[in-house]
Amino acid sequence: MLHGIDVSAYQSSAYDTDGLSFVFIKATEGRSYVNPKLTAQVKTARDADCVVGFYHFLWPGDITAQAEYFLGKTPEKAGDLLAVDWETTGDGTHATTAEKDRFIHKVKELRPDHRVILYTNRHFWLTVDTTSYAGDGLWIADYVTAGRPRIEAAWRFHQYTSDPEDKNVADFAGKAALREWATSA
Repeated sequence: MLHGIDVSAYQSSAYDTDGLSFVFIKATEGRSYVNPKLTAQVKTARDADCVVGFYHFLWPGDITAQAEYFLGKTPEKAGDLLAVDWETTGDGTHATTAEKDRFIHKVKELRPDHRVILYTNRHFWLTVDTTSYAGDGLWIADYVTAGRPRIEAAWRFHQYTSDPEDKNVADFAGKAALREWATSA
Protein backbone atom coordinates (compact mmCIF):
# COMPACT_ATOMS: atom_id res chain seq x y z
CA MET A 1 0.00 0.00 0.00
CA LEU A 2 1.16 3.49 -0.89
CA HIS A 3 0.38 6.50 1.29
CA GLY A 4 -0.95 9.83 0.12
CA ILE A 5 -3.15 12.75 1.04
CA ASP A 6 -5.67 15.02 -0.58
CA VAL A 7 -5.59 18.76 -0.07
CA SER A 8 -7.78 21.76 -0.82
CA ALA A 9 -7.81 25.44 0.14
CA TYR A 10 -8.36 24.33 3.76
CA GLN A 11 -4.82 22.94 3.94
CA SER A 12 -1.48 24.71 3.82
CA SER A 13 0.38 25.08 0.56
CA ALA A 14 3.47 23.76 2.33
CA TYR A 15 1.98 20.49 3.59
CA ASP A 16 4.25 17.69 4.80
CA THR A 17 5.13 15.21 2.05
CA ASP A 18 7.35 12.87 4.08
CA GLY A 19 6.42 9.28 3.26
CA LEU A 20 3.89 10.22 0.59
CA SER A 21 3.74 8.67 -2.86
CA PHE A 22 0.78 10.65 -4.18
CA VAL A 23 -1.21 13.82 -3.58
CA PHE A 24 -4.68 14.68 -4.86
CA ILE A 25 -5.36 18.43 -5.06
CA LYS A 26 -8.76 20.06 -5.34
CA ALA A 27 -8.67 22.17 -8.48
CA THR A 28 -12.21 23.35 -9.11
CA GLU A 29 -15.83 23.21 -8.08
CA GLY A 30 -18.92 23.77 -10.18
CA ARG A 31 -18.30 26.40 -12.87
CA SER A 32 -16.90 29.26 -10.83
CA TYR A 33 -14.49 28.11 -8.09
CA VAL A 34 -10.75 27.56 -8.42
CA ASN A 35 -8.67 26.54 -5.41
CA PRO A 36 -6.66 29.71 -4.59
CA LYS A 37 -3.77 27.55 -3.34
CA LEU A 38 -3.72 25.30 -6.42
CA THR A 39 -0.41 26.49 -7.92
CA ALA A 40 1.50 26.33 -4.63
CA GLN A 41 0.00 22.97 -3.61
CA VAL A 42 0.93 21.48 -6.99
CA LYS A 43 4.50 22.77 -6.61
CA THR A 44 4.79 21.12 -3.18
CA ALA A 45 3.64 17.77 -4.61
CA ARG A 46 5.84 17.92 -7.70
CA ASP A 47 8.90 19.05 -5.69
CA ALA A 48 8.44 15.93 -3.54
CA ASP A 49 8.23 13.71 -6.66
CA CYS A 50 4.71 12.58 -5.75
CA VAL A 51 2.24 11.30 -8.31
CA VAL A 52 -0.20 14.19 -8.70
CA GLY A 53 -3.95 13.99 -9.05
CA PHE A 54 -6.50 16.75 -9.48
CA TYR A 55 -10.15 16.66 -8.55
CA HIS A 56 -13.28 18.61 -9.38
CA PHE A 57 -16.16 18.92 -6.89
CA LEU A 58 -19.22 18.15 -9.01
CA TRP A 59 -22.44 20.14 -8.78
CA PRO A 60 -25.67 19.19 -10.53
CA GLY A 61 -26.27 20.70 -13.97
CA ASP A 62 -24.28 21.74 -17.04
CA ILE A 63 -21.90 18.79 -16.90
CA THR A 64 -20.04 19.58 -20.12
CA ALA A 65 -19.33 23.13 -18.94
CA GLN A 66 -18.06 21.78 -15.61
CA ALA A 67 -15.74 19.29 -17.31
CA GLU A 68 -14.38 22.01 -19.59
CA TYR A 69 -13.97 24.40 -16.66
CA PHE A 70 -12.09 21.76 -14.65
CA LEU A 71 -9.70 20.97 -17.47
CA GLY A 72 -9.26 24.62 -18.36
CA LYS A 73 -8.09 25.45 -14.83
CA THR A 74 -6.13 22.29 -14.00
CA PRO A 75 -2.36 22.38 -14.65
CA GLU A 76 -2.19 18.69 -15.50
CA LYS A 77 0.79 17.04 -17.11
CA ALA A 78 1.24 13.60 -18.64
CA GLY A 79 0.91 10.98 -15.93
CA ASP A 80 -1.31 13.07 -13.66
CA LEU A 81 -4.60 11.63 -12.46
CA LEU A 82 -7.95 13.36 -12.87
CA ALA A 83 -10.88 12.75 -10.54
CA VAL A 84 -14.44 13.82 -9.89
CA ASP A 85 -15.56 14.35 -6.28
CA TRP A 86 -19.19 13.22 -6.10
CA GLU A 87 -20.97 13.93 -2.84
CA THR A 88 -23.48 16.29 -1.26
CA THR A 89 -22.94 19.95 -2.16
CA GLY A 90 -22.96 22.88 0.23
CA ASP A 91 -26.62 23.52 -0.50
CA GLY A 92 -27.62 19.91 0.20
CA THR A 93 -28.04 18.78 -3.41
CA HIS A 94 -25.92 16.40 -5.47
CA ALA A 95 -25.36 15.50 -9.08
CA THR A 96 -27.28 12.47 -10.26
CA THR A 97 -25.64 9.18 -11.13
CA ALA A 98 -26.17 10.00 -14.81
CA GLU A 99 -24.47 13.38 -14.37
CA LYS A 100 -21.53 11.77 -12.55
CA ASP A 101 -21.18 9.23 -15.36
CA ARG A 102 -21.42 11.95 -18.06
CA PHE A 103 -18.74 14.02 -16.31
CA ILE A 104 -16.31 11.08 -16.21
CA HIS A 105 -17.01 10.24 -19.86
CA LYS A 106 -16.57 13.88 -20.92
CA VAL A 107 -13.24 14.25 -19.09
CA LYS A 108 -12.05 10.95 -20.60
CA GLU A 109 -13.11 12.22 -24.04
CA LEU A 110 -11.26 15.52 -23.57
CA ARG A 111 -8.17 13.94 -21.94
CA PRO A 112 -7.89 10.42 -23.39
CA ASP A 113 -4.30 10.03 -22.21
CA HIS A 114 -5.18 10.51 -18.53
CA ARG A 115 -6.69 8.15 -15.99
CA VAL A 116 -10.02 9.52 -14.76
CA ILE A 117 -11.38 8.21 -11.48
CA LEU A 118 -14.35 8.65 -9.18
CA TYR A 119 -14.01 9.86 -5.60
CA THR A 120 -17.06 9.26 -3.47
CA ASN A 121 -18.02 8.17 0.01
CA ARG A 122 -19.30 4.78 1.07
CA HIS A 123 -22.89 6.06 1.44
CA PHE A 124 -23.03 7.40 -2.14
CA TRP A 125 -21.39 4.28 -3.54
CA LEU A 126 -23.82 1.94 -1.79
CA THR A 127 -27.09 3.90 -1.85
CA VAL A 128 -27.01 6.73 -4.41
CA ASP A 129 -25.00 5.25 -7.29
CA THR A 130 -27.00 3.08 -9.68
CA THR A 131 -24.35 2.22 -12.29
CA SER A 132 -21.14 1.48 -10.35
CA TYR A 133 -19.28 3.42 -13.04
CA ALA A 134 -16.02 4.81 -11.69
CA GLY A 135 -14.11 5.46 -14.91
CA ASP A 136 -10.60 4.07 -14.56
CA GLY A 137 -10.77 3.52 -10.83
CA LEU A 138 -12.63 4.04 -7.59
CA TRP A 139 -11.35 6.29 -4.81
CA ILE A 140 -13.56 5.50 -1.85
CA ALA A 141 -13.93 7.43 1.40
CA ASP A 142 -14.70 5.16 4.34
CA TYR A 143 -13.21 6.02 7.72
CA VAL A 144 -12.03 2.61 8.85
CA THR A 145 -8.71 0.75 8.81
CA ALA A 146 -6.49 1.91 5.95
CA GLY A 147 -6.90 -0.32 2.92
CA ARG A 148 -10.03 -2.05 4.23
CA PRO A 149 -13.05 -0.07 3.05
CA ARG A 150 -16.42 -1.68 3.73
CA ILE A 151 -17.44 -2.19 0.10
CA GLU A 152 -17.52 -5.14 -2.26
CA ALA A 153 -15.96 -3.44 -5.25
CA ALA A 154 -12.51 -3.08 -6.71
CA TRP A 155 -10.94 0.18 -5.55
CA ARG A 156 -7.63 1.93 -6.30
CA PHE A 157 -7.54 4.57 -3.53
CA HIS A 158 -9.01 4.58 -0.03
CA GLN A 159 -9.43 7.70 2.10
CA TYR A 160 -9.49 6.29 5.59
CA THR A 161 -9.39 9.37 7.84
CA SER A 162 -9.67 13.13 7.85
CA ASP A 163 -7.92 13.58 11.19
CA PRO A 164 -5.82 15.69 11.13
CA GLU A 165 -5.89 15.65 7.29
CA ASP A 166 -7.40 13.55 4.53
CA LYS A 167 -5.15 10.50 4.49
CA ASN A 168 -5.31 7.90 1.74
CA VAL A 169 -3.74 4.65 0.66
CA ALA A 170 -3.42 3.30 -2.87
CA ASP A 171 -3.53 -0.35 -3.87
CA PHE A 172 -0.27 -0.50 -5.83
CA ALA A 173 2.93 -2.45 -5.19
CA GLY A 174 5.05 0.73 -5.29
CA LYS A 175 5.26 4.25 -6.63
CA ALA A 176 6.67 2.96 -9.92
CA ALA A 177 3.59 0.76 -10.36
CA LEU A 178 1.30 3.72 -9.65
CA ARG A 179 3.21 5.88 -12.17
CA GLU A 180 3.02 3.13 -14.78
CA TRP A 181 -0.73 2.75 -14.25
CA ALA A 182 -1.23 6.51 -14.40
CA THR A 183 0.63 6.85 -17.69
CA SER A 184 -0.94 3.83 -19.39
CA ALA A 185 -4.42 5.28 -19.98
